[in-house]
Amino acid sequence: MELRTLEARPVLIDQVYERLVDAISIGSLPPGHRLRQEKLAADLGVSRQPVSHALAMLKSAGLAVEQGVRGLVVAPIDPEQLYQLFEVRAALEGLSARLAADRVGGDRRLDDGAMAEAVTRGALAESSGDIPAAVDWDLRFHAAVNALSGNSVLCEVSDAQRPQIRRVMAVVKADRTLATRIWLEHAAIADAIRAGDPATAEVLARDHAARAGVETRQRLIDKAAKAATIQERGKETP
Repeated sequence: MELRTLEARPVLIDQVYERLVDAISIGSLPPGHRLRQEKLAADLGVSRQPVSHALAMLKSAGLAVEQGVRGLVVAPIDPEQLYQLFEVRAALEGLSARLAADRVGGDRRLDDGAMAEAVTRGALAESSGDIPAAVDWDLRFHAAVNALSGNSVLCEVSDAQRPQIRRVMAVVKADRTLATRIWLEHAAIADAIRAGDPATAEVLARDHAARAGVETRQRLIDKAAKAATIQERGKETP
């Protein structure tokens, strides 16, 4: 049996998908927002076909869910699922940082300055309140560490989580104190990698992700409890 050559996925579909992921990440398309093909196609200035494919990709990535008669909507952010995602990130980032430090310690020429640039520009974006840019530089920092690890499988696994990670990072950065501390932690991880200290790099990277997961989960739980209290008080008001 012969297998037919598959056609490459059109670039437009990827562009629509990335635009929708961005909108979901920064809250332009908030949880529960109805995702209507016609409206999205009109807003993006494209036909319905690439939007249809992009929406299927959002479902596959867990960023959109079917909700009865409303159809497809932006998926809610589950505090426990978010925490579990950070548990996985903690293990992956610890491994990535350890491998990167081991390689860079043996060959300083491997450090191309990508980590330093991400830390510097990310902190500036954070301080200016440009959350989308800060998220982008955060992702670039971790991508730089993954690249230095030299482990292609680790890079592929991390890339597969990117849509969810991008959305979660936007939630994390809503806490200004936490967001500022994150860049200090990034800088410390980068220093350990450049110093060729695998043990320290691994601990710092693992704790960095784990701490963010714990604190962000609690923040979301507290936010939901506050909203529920306000709703109940509204019902009691004559």
